[in-house]
Amino acid sequence: MTLTLTKHHGLGNDFLVLLDPPDDLDTAALARAVCDRHRGVGGDGLLVARRGGVEADVTMALHNADGGVAEMSGNGIRCLAQAVVDAGWQRAGTFRIATAGGLRTVDVTEETAPGLRQVTVEMGVAKVREIEGGPTAMAAEVDMGNPHLVLLADATDLDVEALGREHPDVNVELVTPVDDGLVLKVHERGVGLTEACGTGSCAAAAAARRWGLVGDHVVVHNPGGDLAVDLHGDEVKLTGPAQFVARVEWPCR
Repeated sequence: MTLTLTKHHGLGNDFLVLLDPPDDLDTAALARAVCDRHRGVGGDGLLVARRGGVEADVTMALHNADGGVAEMSGNGIRCLAQAVVDAGWQRAGTFRIATAGGLRTVDVTEETAPGLRQVTVEMGVAKVREIEGGPTAMAAEVDMGNPHLVLLADATDLDVEALGREHPDVNVELVTPVDDGLVLKVHERGVGLTEACGTGSCAAAAAARRWGLVGDHVVVHNPGGDLAVDLHGDEVKLTGPAQFVARVEWPCR
């Protein structure tokens, strides 16, 4: 059996997308194989889409590159939204995607360049809990449907990769305020350092606003590019690109 997948990225955070897989497919094993950057295609995760769902048009499941299950990805859901529009499952515009982190509404534009769409995602509520005694003067745990540890960069020379290894069950974000927003470094659980993190950008913006460092509209400078986060009370919207990369034929071994 051969599977057809598509590859997409959101600011360098790259994913393989599989639509309507066989029910008996071991998607965790597939994720480990296909996301391998030396023996597979390469990716930060595998997104699996099925039609429908409770109050949803599409249901999304996400495996990190190590095969582990993740609840939500802000970049990943934009890539999946692009994939289902490209496949004709949905028209460009607004539709709903069920995730393990909750129901998300997305708005997908027509292509703005070959293979490029802009996607806005209603990310739900950011639940911020400030913590004391962390590795930096300001630290917060943020629930974006998945767990984050947000740390304000200070004079201490911190290694976000080492911090990620110390906290393997959460995504770790190190943020630095700049004139037009925040600079983000991120270590994603089950993946490692990534070029961008959508939920991490939302978590960082929510924590930084709690600390009085930013307002309601925040540009988050990820290593791979910029994401826009809009905060309305505790509700968060994320806007950024989704870029189609390739179509992949994968022999099921």
